[in-house]
Amino acid sequence: MRIVDFSRDHVAEAALLALAMYEEERRCVPTLPPVGAMPDLAYFADNGMGVAAFNDEVMLGFMCCYKPYKNAFGSSAKGIFSPMGAHAAVLSNRARIYAAMYEAAAEKWVRTGAISHCVSLYAHDKVANEQFFRYGFGLRCVDAIRPMELIDCAPCQGYEFMELTPNEYMLVYPLNLMLNEYQRSSPYFMNSKPGTPESFMEYCNKKRPRFFGAKHENELCAYLQITDTGETFISEQPDCSNITGAFCLPQHRGKGMYQNLINAAITKLKDEGFTKLGVDFESFNPSGAAFWLKHFTAYVHGVVRRIDENILDVFMENE
Repeated sequence: MRIVDFSRDHVAEAALLALAMYEEERRCVPTLPPVGAMPDLAYFADNGMGVAAFNDEVMLGFMCCYKPYKNAFGSSAKGIFSPMGAHAAVLSNRARIYAAMYEAAAEKWVRTGAISHCVSLYAHDKVANEQFFRYGFGLRCVDAIRPMELIDCAPCQGYEFMELTPNEYMLVYPLNLMLNEYQRSSPYFMNSKPGTPESFMEYCNKKRPRFFGAKHENELCAYLQITDTGETFISEQPDCSNITGAFCLPQHRGKGMYQNLINAAITKLKDEGFTKLGVDFESFNPSGAAFWLKHFTAYVHGVVRRIDENILDVFMENE
């Protein structure tokens, strides 16, 4: 096996490998839509951060990423992200191929100062997941999907479910503050800094999310934030809607209310022609992860490795 820099000469063959791996996951998650082609890989060929693996003239795999970015996951570290479709390997000897490709690519990444590495792996690709685990990666993010069909649950009395109008969006703000506070607690430990009412409304006016809410005694007690796009290119399909925010007051949990809230959103979205509902969440949110995986099927694992930043001194000495 030889490892070379990924270039435009490799794009067409790499796209076929990426599509083949996607079809593997589709066989495990039939809700995933068929795609005629994967997203264009030309960007990844041009940024110089990727590698490809070959046996003679046959491509065994490739591994690319976006350009390094600052403040990965809100930290002070520079990060690298290799998204779904930006890497692939043939099934035979897949673990060995990924090991060799990451070894070569990671050296490039660290030389840029990037010490936080995130790779999106297909959730049912046990071989790839285990290989990245061996190389120090751990699960952080999950993307999941379900058909736009009602969840099987009992009706929940005493609650009203509806889509909020823009004039009601400020009702979400106090719950959003509570969500931020929860995210800073153990074992979450995400320093989600709360915004002001003005910045919240500025976000709503700019991003145009939709909010579905549950009211109890005329007070908002839970919400869903719905957007047209999510964290993967699948979430950007025109018939897919995505849950990108959610919170329920603690005293209203465990009553089946949230399933009914999702069903209210599903009913309206299905009438509008949407056929799939996606969600992304952190795996280290124990109650949230358990809830979402009960009603949605995971198809992507976002695995992360944080390298000791002291290694940067060594690389700088060797430059």
